Amino acid sequence: QVQLVESGGGLVQAGGSLRLSCAAPGRSFSRFAVGWLRQAPGKEREFVTAISGSGGNTYYADSVKGRFTISRDGAKNTVNLQMNSLKPEDTAVYYCAGVITGYSDYLALRPNEYDYWGQGTQVTVSS
Repeated sequence: QVQLVESGGGLVQAGGSLRLSCAAPGRSFSRFAVGWLRQAPGKEREFVTAISGSGGNTYYADSVKGRFTISRDGAKNTVNLQMNSLKPEDTAVYYCAGVITGYSDYLALRPNEYDYWGQGTQVTVSS
């Protein structure tokens, strides 16, 4: 069983930045397609961004395009989510999800594709 571990959430003012990280301790993360999803109170889970195992392919929801950047850090074996120009509507619990794929350029764009999930990290953006 693979447990993903998120870190980096917190409280920030609107217009500020936060950086989230996701790790798979004991596993080579380059084998995983990874995504970030979020869920705000009373709302459905929203797919935010995804990256392929190679890092060569990425996807962003329209709501975060131009503000969020997903990337891989091979040395630290993590996938990072840099969030800039944060808005109050970005407030949610952010979840990292991963799936092992045989094709390094594969993007997993549906939540039900993911086999492994983190516990979630709270991001709160104050107005």
